[in-house]
Amino acid sequence: MKILITGANGMLGHEVQKTLKNEHELICADVAKLDITNKDKVIEYVTNLKPDYIVNCAAYTAVDAAEDNYDAAKKVNADGPTNLAIAAKMADSILIQISTDYVFDGEKDVAESYKEDEKMGPVTVYGSTKADGEKGVEENCDKYYIFRTAWLYGVSGKNFIKTMLRLGKERDEVNVVNDQHGSPTYAVDLASIIKQAIDKKIPYGIYHTTNQGFTTWYEFTKMIFNLANIDCKVNPVTSEEFASKAKRPKNSQLSKDKILAQGIVIPTYEDGLKRYLEEELNQE
Repeated sequence: MKILITGANGMLGHEVQKTLKNEHELICADVAKLDITNKDKVIEYVTNLKPDYIVNCAAYTAVDAAEDNYDAAKKVNADGPTNLAIAAKMADSILIQISTDYVFDGEKDVAESYKEDEKMGPVTVYGSTKADGEKGVEENCDKYYIFRTAWLYGVSGKNFIKTMLRLGKERDEVNVVNDQHGSPTYAVDLASIIKQAIDKKIPYGIYHTTNQGFTTWYEFTKMIFNLANIDCKVNPVTSEEFASKAKRPKNSQLSKDKILAQGIVIPTYEDGLKRYLEEELNQE
C-alpha cells in the first residue's frame, strides 16, 4: 500500500517510517515538501498522489508556547488536519490523525479513565487546537482514525526521560510532580499500534492509544533511575510548585478498552521504558 507520512522528520514520524517501511510504499513529507496548513497545496498533493493512507504526525506540541502563539498552533493542529481530511476524502484515502489527552480538562477523578466518547473540554490552547483538529477530521472525511495518545517519548528529539537521566547524573536530588497521572507512551509502541490498525483494518473512529498501565511522573522518575542505576533522590511535589504557563492535566488516564477489543497488542509502560532505555543508553 501507498502511505503518506506528514511530519515525517519528527519523533513519531521517524518511528512510523521504521515500522512500516518493509511492507509498504512510503512517501515521507516534511514541512518543506508538504505544508499541511496550505489547503490548496494539500489538496493538489494528495489528490495527485492518491495514497491509501495518510498518517499525520505533524503537530505543534510546545504546550506552554502555544498559550502565546494561538495562530501558529491553530494552523498546524486544527487547520492542517482539516485540510488533510478534505484532501483524503477527495482522494479516497484513509486518514490517521494523532491527537492528545489534552482535549479533556484533566479533572476527572484518578480512580477513572477517560473514554473515547466523553465530551471534550480542553483548557489550554494546545488542547483546544487539537480538539478543533479532531472536529475538522470528523466533519470532512468518513474514513479516518483519531488516535489520542499521551506522555509520548522516543529516541529522537527531547523528552522527559532524557531530561531526568541528565539531571539524575548532575544532581543529588530532583523534585518531580506526584499529582499528574497518565501513561508514559513509547513512540515505537504507538507506531506499532498504527501498523496493527492498518493490518487489521479495524473500524474507523476515535481510539485511545497509550501504553498500558498508569503512573505519576514521580513514580516514573524513580523507575527511570532504578533501571538506569542512577543514585539520585526523587522528591514528590505538587503541580502548583511548578509554575507553567499552560495548565497540566491532573488526570491523563485514557481507557484502552475500545482498541484492545480490536485485538491490538499494547505493551505496558514499564516494558516500553525498559526497551527505550536499552536503545537510549546503547547510544551513549
